[in-house]
Amino acid sequence: MDKYFLKKSLYFFGLLLFIFAVGCQNDKAEDITNAKPTVEKKLNVVATISMITDIVNNIGGDKLDVTGIIGEGVDPHLYKPTARDAKRLKEADIIFYNGLNLEVRITGTVLDKMKDKTKAVAVTDGMDRSRLREASEFLGGYDPHVWHDVSLWMKASERVRDTLAHSDPKNARYYHANAKNYLATLQTLHDDMHKLAAQIPAKRRVLVTTHDAFGYLGRAYDFEVRGLMGINTEDEVSITDVRELAKFIIERKISTIFVETSAAPQGIHAVQAAVKAKGFNVKIGGNLFADAMGTPGMSEGTYIGMMRYNIDTIVNSLQTELAYQE
Repeated sequence: MDKYFLKKSLYFFGLLLFIFAVGCQNDKAEDITNAKPTVEKKLNVVATISMITDIVNNIGGDKLDVTGIIGEGVDPHLYKPTARDAKRLKEADIIFYNGLNLEVRITGTVLDKMKDKTKAVAVTDGMDRSRLREASEFLGGYDPHVWHDVSLWMKASERVRDTLAHSDPKNARYYHANAKNYLATLQTLHDDMHKLAAQIPAKRRVLVTTHDAFGYLGRAYDFEVRGLMGINTEDEVSITDVRELAKFIIERKISTIFVETSAAPQGIHAVQAAVKAKGFNVKIGGNLFADAMGTPGMSEGTYIGMMRYNIDTIVNSLQTELAYQE
């Protein structure tokens, strides 16, 4: 009787232990199933002009949260940061800006007043100053429109790459791999622009635009460039400016000039009227992207697409001019 009771007690005790063990395993499995996945915190990056935003998106990919401040068709020379912009800049982990006093109203009102100035990175810092165009009439002494020379913009891309890799070392290989691919694409763009420009005879490679934003393009791809206004669009256009440019157009027998998407067209239209008043006709060859890219989602809404659009518009317009003259 005692032996039977003991065996039965051991049997039930063992059964209870088994049920308890299975229950614990189920609880653990349920805890694992219900556990929230660990979300990797992304760097919060803010860029000023759209061309820089495009670099950061290409190199940073899905490892960053990227915000661009100055968008489509907006002139960075004149842009005033909003309260929302100031908040974004202060909350950013990294700020990429052009420098050379392009975004002077952002640097002067927000960046210069930050306690931690190390997080603000000018993509033009580190560029060989001998490759920059001197511009004594512009604050900073250099022309800031460096993106119109693709080989210089490659240097800006390298600065973004190195900054991201330093700030986020665990993803450094990812940034370097993306940058390698992007830089190869930019090199192809640079080579293609040389080939396209060479289709126009050297003496006919004259680019007349609203303001002197295309100096780097002219130097890199062998165009003579004249702007109605100087480098800074804050400059006032005078009657003398209009007359002098009209005289240049007539003397050089230039029949195509260009307007810009981020600058008012009235000045160029005034030049066109002044030329006509002297018995000579000049047509508008198209709109060029000078200080801002095109619509997001469109080809011109990327740096590469914008540059291809510009060179295609210039070359096609000048080729049409040559065919008409022949």
